[in-house]
Formats: sequence, C-alpha cells, structure tokens
Amino acid sequence: MPKIIPIRDMRDTTKISEMCNATNEPIFVTKNGYGDMVVMSMAAYEQQLARVDMYSKIMEGKAQADKGELLNGPASIAQLREKYAK
Repeated sequence: MPKIIPIRDMRDTTKISEMCNATNEPIFVTKNGYGDMVVMSMAAYEQQLARVDMYSKIMEGKAQADKGELLNGPASIAQLREKYAK
C-alpha cells in the first residue's frame, strides 16, 4: 500500500530515509492536500529505471517484428561465432 505523508513531515529526513529503504517503495508527499512530489530509495529508483528500459526494448523489438525486420536466430549465432571465435 502506498505511503502518503504531508510535506511538513519532510523535516525528519532520517525517518523519511528509513521509510524509503524499509519498504523499497515510493513515498508520496502532499502539499495542501494535493500530490506534490514522490520520494524513493536509490534501489527503488534504479529498479524503476531498469523496468522502463526493459519495456522500451520490448516495444522496440515488437516494432521491428511488426515491420518484418526479423533475423534468423541460428544463422545470426553462426555469424557471430565465425566472426569472434578466432
């Protein structure tokens, strides 16, 4: 379940850091009752970046497949072995 805190609680940075690292999930910060920012641990941030990168690569591959830009797997492996296995 997402953690939501008011901006005034940001004064206790040690507590915020501990919360971020304990749950490994983002903490949503509100200002005047409205969403203002998101705070997360470095591990959670890197995990998000990796997920976005993976989805981006999947969509790029799907777009290539839709265009018919496919390679023969065994033939490509054979070419790489021939080129680098010297």
